[in-house]
Amino acid sequence: MEGNEETVTKHVQLLEYIRQLKIGTKISVRGLAKELGVSEGTAYRAVKEAENAGLVVTRERVGTIRVEKRLRGASEQLTFGDVVEIVEGYVLGGREGLSKPLHKYVIGAMKEEAMAKYIDADSLLIVGNRDNAHLLALNQGAGVLITGGFETSAEVIQLANELSLPIISSRHDTFTVASMINRAIFDRLIKKKIMLVEDIVGDKPRSYYLKLSSTVSDFSRLVLETGELRFPVIDEWNRVIGIITRKDVIELDQNEAIEKCVVRKPVTATLKTSLASAAQLMASEGIDYLPIVDRNRKLITSVKRREVLDAMREAQKQPQLGETFDHLIWNGFVEERGPEGETRFNGIVIPQMATDLGTISEGVLVNLMTQAGYKAAQEKTGSDHVLENITTYFVRPVQIEDKISIVPRVLEISRLNCKLDIDIIHEDNKLICKAIMTLQAIDRV
Repeated sequence: MEGNEETVTKHVQLLEYIRQLKIGTKISVRGLAKELGVSEGTAYRAVKEAENAGLVVTRERVGTIRVEKRLRGASEQLTFGDVVEIVEGYVLGGREGLSKPLHKYVIGAMKEEAMAKYIDADSLLIVGNRDNAHLLALNQGAGVLITGGFETSAEVIQLANELSLPIISSRHDTFTVASMINRAIFDRLIKKKIMLVEDIVGDKPRSYYLKLSSTVSDFSRLVLETGELRFPVIDEWNRVIGIITRKDVIELDQNEAIEKCVVRKPVTATLKTSLASAAQLMASEGIDYLPIVDRNRKLITSVKRREVLDAMREAQKQPQLGETFDHLIWNGFVEERGPEGETRFNGIVIPQMATDLGTISEGVLVNLMTQAGYKAAQEKTGSDHVLENITTYFVRPVQIEDKISIVPRVLEISRLNCKLDIDIIHEDNKLICKAIMTLQAIDRV
């Protein structure tokens, strides 16, 4: 046991050592092991944990480098190193500048004198094998991405190394690399919109906790100190092994150990769990308290269901950044009232919804019915829901540019669930498909 505790201490020391390294410092497992007098296995595990924490990155042909941990709020901003990976490129010079943020990119499809008006510091010039344009960009503080697999002159590479501005070469053409970078920025905007547990944890202090050897008296003391009625139970490694609540100890004497009444194998989440997943997990398990752990199940902090739901409601008020497939599919549908006052969502089948045969994809039909079900349930209950189960019936195909209507009808509502019948109808009033759907409310406490 003492040997294991020493390994844990060395692991913490390694992480702290890595955290204090200068940004841009290259790191090797062998060098860390020698520097701190640990095994290479211990050093390797520390480097991997530092990589998961965003303290270091490993890049092909460059190695492992200490980088500045990027804030979630700036997750849409690329670095030059990110561009290397996105365009499947390799670095010709200026490697020390790979961790610099990229503010914009410029396509060099003009003469040098015209190009100069658009090139700013920390931008990226995308251009072919034009050495004069490469020099112009470097002298104005910008990096260079050379398309077509071309290289550059020794003079350009020397200047890039002196200025720590990356020169990158990619085998793809200019249009392709611009599309790849746009796609990456687009994806990051979507990721920024999706809130994670780490966004609401922030600098929240670590939870109060108990151990199996703790007594009911220890539990009562924490209740008085914190006002909380439930606490995680950890082992000697700080790993969460259970939950203890007030109702679990109500019949025990104050001097008794809590070990025999701990609820084992509790539900937990990580910092990278989305808020929607955490809310759904808590709703399905019927719990209001969720310990947050790292990859080794070690306790970080905890969140309450109310905190999660409040953050989700706040996120919904923010402007939409980027569009997922759900948004793209649903954007063309308009809510209207049918002849009997029922809610209908009317739209046209666009080419992106079709299969190779020219008919609408069954997956798209399910997506449309699900989206309509969410909106109908929200209108009736005021709550957000997730899909619990769905039974679908596909009656006839529908092709591109056909007009369709989605008609959701609420069959039954309870505190936790909403059951709906949903039809998709062709413009000639023929049934296309039908679904019976059960949704689970995630914000009912």
